[in-house]
Amino acid sequence: MAAEAAAAAVREQAEAVRRLKQDEAEPERIAKEVAKLLEMKAQLGGEEGKHKFVLKTPKGTRDYSPKQMAIRERVFTAIINCFKRHGAEVIDTPVFELKETLTGKYGEDSKLIYDLKDQGGELLSLRYDLTVPFARYLAMNKITNIKRYHIAKVYRRDNPAMTRGRYREFYQCDFDIAGQFDPMIPDAECLKIVHEILSDLQLGDFLIKVNDRRILDGMFAVCGVPDSKFRTICSSVDKLDKVPWEEVKNEMVGEKGLSPEAADRIGEYVQLHGGLDLIEQLLQDPKLSQNKLAKEGLGDMKLLFEYLTLFGITGKISFDLSLARGLDYYTGVIYEAVLLQQENDHVEDPVSVGSVAGGGRYDGLVGMFDPKGRKVPCVGVSIGIERIFSILEQRVEASEEKIRTTETQVLVASAQKKLLEERLKLISELWDAGIKAEILYKKNPKLLNQLQYCEETGIPLVAIVGEQELKDGVVKLRVVATREEVNIRRENLIEEIRMRTSQL
Repeated sequence: MAAEAAAAAVREQAEAVRRLKQDEAEPERIAKEVAKLLEMKAQLGGEEGKHKFVLKTPKGTRDYSPKQMAIRERVFTAIINCFKRHGAEVIDTPVFELKETLTGKYGEDSKLIYDLKDQGGELLSLRYDLTVPFARYLAMNKITNIKRYHIAKVYRRDNPAMTRGRYREFYQCDFDIAGQFDPMIPDAECLKIVHEILSDLQLGDFLIKVNDRRILDGMFAVCGVPDSKFRTICSSVDKLDKVPWEEVKNEMVGEKGLSPEAADRIGEYVQLHGGLDLIEQLLQDPKLSQNKLAKEGLGDMKLLFEYLTLFGITGKISFDLSLARGLDYYTGVIYEAVLLQQENDHVEDPVSVGSVAGGGRYDGLVGMFDPKGRKVPCVGVSIGIERIFSILEQRVEASEEKIRTTETQVLVASAQKKLLEERLKLISELWDAGIKAEILYKKNPKLLNQLQYCEETGIPLVAIVGEQELKDGVVKLRVVATREEVNIRRENLIEEIRMRTSQL
């Protein structure tokens, strides 16, 4: 009887939680009631609890199978090789930070930060990106000069669109240059890195859009946007790659209280994109050229394009006045790389399938953490590994390409019974010599099963030990793909395996 009453109470509490969610009640209140519901369920326990338990990963997260990890490792290797080619060091920071470290750095996105439950000690939050922890690291250790990369997981309470590579837990791959340098040289190198990585990964056609926060702020000023509305209007402009101008204009006027005239003036500018010619045109613009900030930004943008021309990558770069990047901490050049998808031959403009890298200059962020407000100029880029990974995964699925999930070079096999000891001796020699080798965990495996295992897992070679081979001091080496077999002297086997697998 008591169990029935408890079950009824659980149902009632579940209904209460549902109503709160429907009415979009305060998140704290919902969390409290959910916690109460979970506690009631736990107390109910027994058969009821067992029956209802669902095996799933939390919303916005996923597991990675060996095949998916093999693709991911390939991508990481390409990215890390590029970062190292440009002389970067590597650091790591904690997965959670003090809540106050992250507060006030992300503008309207702050609501997506995961706060950890107060455990009666410090108030903590999961990191939202790798840039703010990097700035905290620089200020804390009084570092004024470093070129570093950092690859780690970050957390956002976003509404996940997992097919498009948007998650609540995901990797970021960041490269940043901190220090006082001559203008635009480090900035140009960051864009070169994006170009190298996207070309190397062969993701298809891409475009790197570039703008400058100072040009944006100058543009807002001459269009009649009040100072207090710069950041909020900026985050509206940031949506232009996803929704049409009319919708963005309605948000600016309707929700954010901007005058329709100011919005129309912004509309004239944000639809412009081009290269050096557009920069020259804007430098002559009667309104923009009178604004100190915009003029500075345009001067630097011209310099940036000169360096990018020397790097030979301007074909993939577009100066785009609609690019805003919603984060509060950017102060200068900003950029975003998008993959282009040719819908069909009749379409003039290729369609963007989403951002795969972004970054910019943030000269004030480190100063926010320094007690004396000492600034360390920084510029960096973040590679959107999840989106890239999503695309490559779909491509592998479509092509049915066989992906190897291990790197085993050779399987140590036997053709007769009672040779386990010899197999173990040989595999030990191979492991000690740094050869990647496996055996089947059976005393007397059938030769056919051993060869089949190699076919399935992509192991290229089989080292077969048999009684005759042992007498002759040789090992039979079989090439799985061609079925060719050669007898190799035992002392030459390691060299032979190395030689044959180095060509693969």
